[in-house]
Amino acid sequence: MKNLSSSPEEILQVFLEYLSVEKGLSLNTLLSYSQDIKKLFRFFQKEKIPWLRGGEEDLVKFIHHQSRAGLSARSLARLISSVRSFYKFLILDGVIKKNPAVNLSTPKIWFALPKFLTIQEVELLLKQPKEKNIRGLRDKAMLELLYATGLRVSELVALKMKDFNLDDGFLLCRGKGGKERIVPMGFSAVTAVRKYLEAARIKLFKRPSDFIFLTSRGGAFTRQGFWKMLKKYAKQAGLDIKISPHVLRHSFATHLLEGGADLRSVQLMLGHSQITTTQIYTHISRKHLRSVYDKYHPRA
Repeated sequence: MKNLSSSPEEILQVFLEYLSVEKGLSLNTLLSYSQDIKKLFRFFQKEKIPWLRGGEEDLVKFIHHQSRAGLSARSLARLISSVRSFYKFLILDGVIKKNPAVNLSTPKIWFALPKFLTIQEVELLLKQPKEKNIRGLRDKAMLELLYATGLRVSELVALKMKDFNLDDGFLLCRGKGGKERIVPMGFSAVTAVRKYLEAARIKLFKRPSDFIFLTSRGGAFTRQGFWKMLKKYAKQAGLDIKISPHVLRHSFATHLLEGGADLRSVQLMLGHSQITTTQIYTHISRKHLRSVYDKYHPRA
């Protein structure tokens, strides 16, 4: 058994290292785990419960407390998953002998349907960057590429020159947990990226960098920078929706499914490890499926 005098902060650090090395989780996922477990520690401290002696009733009380505080079902499910993983680690590492989280159940999640743009709204958005200057060429390429591939914004800004095969229309993406996947690109995206590389990137290249998308200072583009840029163009386009990079990802998936793509292919392109994650988009397409059914079924 490990030294029980270790502080919760020390144990948390070891847990995060375990998740990083053994599970290969991304920095963003590790941050989520860290925030969840720190919430648990704060709860124990407030309730004057020694963190190593917290039992099943204490954990249930903690979950109920978070629920009453307004945590959504999706966030609550993630929190419970974090707590279960933490206590499973404590058992594996010999810190505790009995797992108080073994019976914690994840609440059923009624998924909020993802927001997405219509094809017409996407076209309007993609017309906003003016390709008359360096910034317009770069922004156009980023927007076209995000919609063409359904990448996460963190994946988009992490792309490097070596990840592209423009001749064949494919790129190599490194997603959650360092998992690699090959994603096709359409003609419009390839054209926009070529224009950016030929006429803009060389002028933004002020210091050595392998990243394909650069800022005006020559550094790698950030997620926050892209979000601000997207918000600006959405406002210019007059789009009446709370825009985010994930809205374009949702739009990519929705339009593929409505166009007849199979769920498994969309899952691979999105980089979802479970097809159940991709199935949420089938709910969006029900109206489309209804219209197809009414039009083509002989007894509709």
